[in-house]
Amino acid sequence: MIAFTRHSKMAEIILKDYQLLPVINRFGIKLGFGNKTVNEICEEKKVNVPFFLEILNSYHNSDYFPDKHFSDFNAEVMVEYLTNTHTYYLKSKVPHIELFIKKMEEEAQEENCRNISLLKTFFEEYKVDVEHHFKEEERSVFPYVLDLERALSTNNCSQELINKIKNDPIEVYERNHESLEVKLADLKNLIIRFLPPLHCEDDCEHLLTELFELECDIEDHTRMEEKVLIPKVKMLEKKVLEYYGN
Repeated sequence: MIAFTRHSKMAEIILKDYQLLPVINRFGIKLGFGNKTVNEICEEKKVNVPFFLEILNSYHNSDYFPDKHFSDFNAEVMVEYLTNTHTYYLKSKVPHIELFIKKMEEEAQEENCRNISLLKTFFEEYKVDVEHHFKEEERSVFPYVLDLERALSTNNCSQELINKIKNDPIEVYERNHESLEVKLADLKNLIIRFLPPLHCEDDCEHLLTELFELECDIEDHTRMEEKVLIPKVKMLEKKVLEYYGN
């Protein structure tokens, strides 16, 4: 699969993989590309081109590994993108799915009430897990990444940061990087295997489609963190220890 480059036409990228639309949107890039290239659009929007391409290619191709360009973008760019992604999930995707569930609940006949109530409970539990996961990243992981980069750019590193690298490096987070897909799989199985026939069949099909898309997007998000964020942080940790660790 050929990787996108700075010379790729933005419209052609979307025509090739429409699922990149919400990814591009997280950079503040909207439809109406004309015939402009990635480079032209990114310059207009003041978006870091190498990082934008790493994200697009990582989402487009699960086998893509950005092993050459970690030094081409800073940690602040990555943290901003990931924070925007969290906002997209919690403010757009999750509420959209909740609307489908609410509509099914309102239209359910008696034989479906219990199962739809169970479905609603499952998704509420999943939402809590997602919120907890994102808050933990924003509370501890993202500030740590920025502290590492700041230490290198200012030539000023605290002993506290050195201790954290030695005792609580990104590898610990990597090992404990819980998958968010398990509850979604349970939810899909509940709908496909155990819900009796529904009179709101269209809503059920739309809900399943949304859940499959969310699952795919979460998998891509996780892979992006594993292939882009974590290697970048490991590189920063190594540099900080080389300069200040003694």
